[in-house]
Amino acid sequence: MSEKNNKDILQDLNDRRSKAQKGGGDKRIESQKAKGKLTARERLAKFFDNGKYEELDIFVQHQSKDLGLDKNVFDGDSVVTGYGLVNGKPTFAYAQDFTVLGGSLSLVAGKKIAKVMDLASKNGAPIIGFNDSGGARIQEGVDSLAGYGEVFVRNTLFSGVIPQISVIVGPSAGGAVYSPAITDFIFMVKEIGQMYITGPDVVKSVTGEEISHQDLGGSDAHSTKSGVAHFVYETEEECMQGIKRLLDFIPQNNLENATKKDFSETKSIDEELRQIVPEKSTEAYDVKEVINRVIDNQDFLEVHENFAPNIVVGFGRIKGDTVGIVANQPASLAGMLDINASDKAARFVRFCDAYNIPIITFVDVPGFMPGVNQEHQGIIRHGAKLIYAYAEATVPKISIILRKAYGGAYIVMNSKELRSDLNLAWPTAEIAVMGPEGAVNVISRKEISESKNPEETRNKLIEEYKEKFSSPFLAASRGYIDDVIDPAETRNKIASSLEIFSKKFLDNPSKKHGNIPL
Repeated sequence: MSEKNNKDILQDLNDRRSKAQKGGGDKRIESQKAKGKLTARERLAKFFDNGKYEELDIFVQHQSKDLGLDKNVFDGDSVVTGYGLVNGKPTFAYAQDFTVLGGSLSLVAGKKIAKVMDLASKNGAPIIGFNDSGGARIQEGVDSLAGYGEVFVRNTLFSGVIPQISVIVGPSAGGAVYSPAITDFIFMVKEIGQMYITGPDVVKSVTGEEISHQDLGGSDAHSTKSGVAHFVYETEEECMQGIKRLLDFIPQNNLENATKKDFSETKSIDEELRQIVPEKSTEAYDVKEVINRVIDNQDFLEVHENFAPNIVVGFGRIKGDTVGIVANQPASLAGMLDINASDKAARFVRFCDAYNIPIITFVDVPGFMPGVNQEHQGIIRHGAKLIYAYAEATVPKISIILRKAYGGAYIVMNSKELRSDLNLAWPTAEIAVMGPEGAVNVISRKEISESKNPEETRNKLIEEYKEKFSSPFLAASRGYIDDVIDPAETRNKIASSLEIFSKKFLDNPSKKHGNIPL
C-alpha cells in the first residue's frame, strides 16, 4: 500500500473520530450548553485525572431501521464509555450523551455500558455513571428495554464487589432511574438533575396533580424527602470533586482496604469532649461535635446529610484509616429512630461491611419513634433492617454510648448481642428498658398517687431508678459494656482497638444469601 493511501486512511480515521466526538453535532451541543450542562465528553475529561481517558466503542452504531432511526445514526450512539485514573487509581465510567437522540438508551448503548461495567469488575475498580437521558428509545421498543436489563443485572451482580456511583446531571426518567437506585451512592446537581418514574405530565393525567419537574424529581425532593439522593451539589464541577472525595475514602473493591492516609495528630486527650453532653438528659446537643473531635483533622464526609437528620452517617479516618460512622443525632427528633433513619443507617452499615470499612457507632437514642403513621408504614420492618445490618456485619464494630440507650433501640444500635467487638460507655450513659421518668410512672404509679407529696416522691424514685437501673456500671458489671471511659480518651480507645481488630476474621453461616426484611 502506498504512503499516500496510508495517509488517506489515517485522515479518514481522524475525520471519523472528530465527527464522533461531536456527538449529535454542533447545534445540539449548543443546546446542551444553553441549559447550563456539560457535554458527555466534557464530563469525563473533567472527571479523570489530567483530563485523560481511553474511550471505548466510539464507532458503535445502532442497527435499528424503524420509525426514521435509519436516518439518525451517530458513531458511539448515546453514551460515551471509557477508563482512566481518578485520584491516581484505575476507574471506569460512562456518560450518557443527551445530544444524541436525547440520550435515549438503545440496545447498543446498553451493551456499551454493560461492557465497561464488566471491565470495571474484572479489574476491581469503581464504575461511575453520568446520567443524562430521556429514558428508553421508544423507536426501538423491547430492544431498548433489553438494553436496560443488561445494565440492571450487572448493577445487581457487582453490588458489594466494586463501588458503583451514579451522577444525575440531567433527566433520568422511567426505567432509567432503576440503575442508579441499585448503585451505592447517587449524586445530584441542583437545577439540572431530575429523577422520576413518571414525569409531571403523566402525574397530571393520572392523578390530576400539577407539579414541576424540579418539585417532583429534583435534588431537593430526593435529598430531603425520598432519600434517593445521597449528595447534592450546586455545579457539575463541585459534584465531581465530591465524587473524588468519596472515592478517596473507600477501597477499589471488596477484596481491598481503603488507602491509609497521612494525618496530623490532634490532641490525644481531648478534654472538651467532657463538656459536650449536657447535664440535663432532655437537653439537645450536636453529635457532629463529638464526631469531629474523634476523627482525623475534622475531615468528615457526611452521607445523606439532609435526609433523616435524626441519624448521622458518613466517613472519617482514625489515624489514617477509613471508618464508617453511625451516630444518633439528639439535635433532631431527640435522636429517635424512625423509618427513614433505620433505612438510612442500615444501608450505610451494609456498604461499610461489604467494603471492609470498620464501623464506629455513637449512641444516644431514647427509642423508636411512636405514632400511628410510623406503625402503619412498617417501622417494625424498617427497624429490623438495622438489626439485620449490624448483626450480619463482620467488620470491626465499636460502639460508644454517650447518653441514652433505651429499650429495643439500645439493642439495635450495635449492642454486644449483635456481635459488636467493643462496647464502651461514657459516665453520662443511661442504659435501660426505658427512660427513668416513664419507668417510674409505670412501675410506681400507685406509690406516687398515694404519697403526701407526689412530685417529691416521683423525683426521688426517678433518681433511685437512675442509680439502680440505668447506670453504665450496671451494664458493665454484667459484661454488656466492656469499659466505662473518660470521654477525653475516646479517640485513643477507638484507635488502639482498631489497630488490634484490623485482622479480625468472622465467617457468617454458609448460605446463598439471607432474607433481609426489605
